[in-house]
Amino acid sequence: QPTTRPSPRAALARTRAGATTATPPETAPPAAASDSFEFSADVSRVMEIIINSLYSDKDVFLRELVSNAADACDKRRFLAITEEGDWNQQLKIKIKPDPAAKTLTIEDMGVGMSRDELVNNLGKIAQSGTKKFAEALGQSKDNVNLIGQFGVGFYSGFLVADTMKVYTKAATSDDTYLWTSDATSGGFTVDTVTDDKLKIGPHPAGTRVVLSLKDDCAEYLQEFKLRELLKKYSEFVDFPIELFAEKTTYEKQGNTTVPVTKAGYELVNSMKPLWLRNPREVNASEYVEFYKSAFRAYDEPLRWSHFALEGQVQFRAVLFVPGVLPYELSRNMFDEDYSSMKLYVKRVFINDKFPVGGGAEGDTGLVPRWLAFIKGLVDSEDLPLNVGREILQKSKMLAIIRKRIVRKSIDMFNQIAQNASQYDTFWDNYGKYVKVGVVEEGGDTQKDLSKLCRFFSTHKGGSSKGLTTLGEYVERMKPNATKILYVSGDSKAAALASPVLERLKKEDYEVLVLTEPLDELVVQSIGNFDGKQLVDAAQEDIDDVFGPDDDKDDADDADGSKKSKADAEASYDDLKDWLQETLGSKIAKVQLSKRLTDSPAALVQGAYGMSPMMRKYVQAQAASTGQSEAGSYGVAAPTMEINPAHPVIKDLRTSKSKETAMLIYDLAAITSGYDLEDAGAFAARVNALLVTGAVTPSDTPAPVVEEDDDAEEAKDVEVVE
Repeated sequence: QPTTRPSPRAALARTRAGATTATPPETAPPAAASDSFEFSADVSRVMEIIINSLYSDKDVFLRELVSNAADACDKRRFLAITEEGDWNQQLKIKIKPDPAAKTLTIEDMGVGMSRDELVNNLGKIAQSGTKKFAEALGQSKDNVNLIGQFGVGFYSGFLVADTMKVYTKAATSDDTYLWTSDATSGGFTVDTVTDDKLKIGPHPAGTRVVLSLKDDCAEYLQEFKLRELLKKYSEFVDFPIELFAEKTTYEKQGNTTVPVTKAGYELVNSMKPLWLRNPREVNASEYVEFYKSAFRAYDEPLRWSHFALEGQVQFRAVLFVPGVLPYELSRNMFDEDYSSMKLYVKRVFINDKFPVGGGAEGDTGLVPRWLAFIKGLVDSEDLPLNVGREILQKSKMLAIIRKRIVRKSIDMFNQIAQNASQYDTFWDNYGKYVKVGVVEEGGDTQKDLSKLCRFFSTHKGGSSKGLTTLGEYVERMKPNATKILYVSGDSKAAALASPVLERLKKEDYEVLVLTEPLDELVVQSIGNFDGKQLVDAAQEDIDDVFGPDDDKDDADDADGSKKSKADAEASYDDLKDWLQETLGSKIAKVQLSKRLTDSPAALVQGAYGMSPMMRKYVQAQAASTGQSEAGSYGVAAPTMEINPAHPVIKDLRTSKSKETAMLIYDLAAITSGYDLEDAGAFAARVNALLVTGAVTPSDTPAPVVEEDDDAEEAKDVEVVE
């Protein structure tokens, strides 16, 4: 019987069932092996990026090269701990310009490099020998102060140089090696130096960097320019920096005086980093001297704070409150060109042009903008900088540093506040900054700043100018009082003349007097102080300040009859309705007032309304930004309060004179701080009042009365009387 070949489907089924067949199983083809590659780069292009894009200012080349030299000295000092000899006396950095040869030489007595180290450290861009050295130290790295970490600072020399030469000798070698590159060829050469004049010595190790400067960089051959940069960037480097300079003096030879020029190295960085010392060991005169020198200031600081933070974030800082407002800030409160804080990394100056933060997301400033007047410096080993070490990046570390600076600044302000006369000076100069801080900050910071604020008041405060604090106000409050009242105006006199204060003055209820729009923003931001609510005295919701009226008491109605207060108020409903109809959209409503005693009427705003001064401020802001006045601020119409006990209001109930109503409104607007909508119509009403003794329509001429001589005589007598 012939055999049959099973179908592929049947064979697959039998295989799945575990049957054994003579047919070999099908196997998958082997997977293709993946290939690994390394990134490559055009070296000349990378150098071009470093030279033209990484740094924004050519001046930083000297900072970077001096920092490298300082690192080399620090490595040498660390390695020499177990070796004989006093290396500290030999560790220094020397800088020599040569205008004739157009070269600038930077030499250090540091650790130097062997041939292999020279090739590895300078031949591989972005490889940091300093970083490798720090990693090799492990736990001991805290004992050495190393600055360079990115491995690109050396190449900043090409910002100003066409060619760079590096002569170097390691302590473990007898040979001096020369590294040469022009940054455009894409390579470098390494040679052994045979000329004894070019060898490193007499010190056993070190590095000499020679820059052949570009034609447009001749300024870096000038002694005063180099001295300026060294003072700016490297004044606090831990090793002596000596600059070669020529000095001309005049010496007397016989009967004549002749100029004598002497050349030699001069110490540049004589000032010590005061912030690294223990605050207990620094006296007041040293702080003042440091302030004047470090910030080129002529005044003496009001207060200073010297502190350090250790832990997850480590930094040291010194803060100063200037004795006078800096000139730049007197012109522009938040001048972006004003440098208030200096950033150092391991005693090397990095920048003082960081943005002043305004509290918004993404701020990278060392201080919020309301501390723009504070002068100080921060020195940290692990601040988040970009590779060019010029831009401070946003991070958790930065937030911690900002928070500590804010805290220490407030502590300084509180210390100043203990001296009344000194705080008067502080408040005159920097009070507006504290107010901005109240508006822009929140939480505990806002509470602390609110305690420092000073305001005018209807009661004299503790300062020499009569200003009072919120704390002093609360201490003077009557029992069971729950509201801190304030009133605003273009000036103190204008605010105090507001009719809304009439009954408050008679009851001796203290009211804060705000004379700037910023003051209103401050009290609104505070909202509540020590359990007391801050409320505008010109708002509707202060009836509880005066206490409830007793409806059972009798009151005089307009006709002189006795009625209950409730009935008396109801009898004015007709007048209120008429005034509402007459004044129209000028007012939101009309109501009887509890706060008026002498004036016939006043304009007040609702609980969430905007005061007249704030309205003017918003209008001005809208005009400056080109917005239309109609839609820029959306302010609700004020409420008109009338005094039912005033004779003018009583007469108005019967006369229903439209012109009298308009004049009452105009007067209420003026005394309440509002602008007149139609000054011409107001002037016409006043003129009519002066002529006739009564208000007549502005478009109706005053009546002319013919009088005989006797009548004129009678009029004269009446006038005299």
